[in-house]
Amino acid sequence: MSDLELDNDTRSRLADLIRDYLNDELDTDIGNMDADQLVGFLIPTLGAHFYNQGLKDAQALFARKADDVTDEIYAMEKPVKDRD
Repeated sequence: MSDLELDNDTRSRLADLIRDYLNDELDTDIGNMDADQLVGFLIPTLGAHFYNQGLKDAQALFARKADDVTDEIYAMEKPVKDRD
């Protein structure tokens, strides 16, 4: 698996959100570089947990859909007439 990466625009928007949150909710001012470093820390730590949960959710969805397809295939079976 490759490292989790974000494009520059997304990373910048996340840094802005973090900076705004810290300012508004915790009355803490940090600069752009500090916010970007925090994003850099959060991506491989928290980001990996969310990424893995997304994979588990996708796997569960796929399994449910595969079960649906299996049920549909069984429903298409024709009765076999045995000779008496």
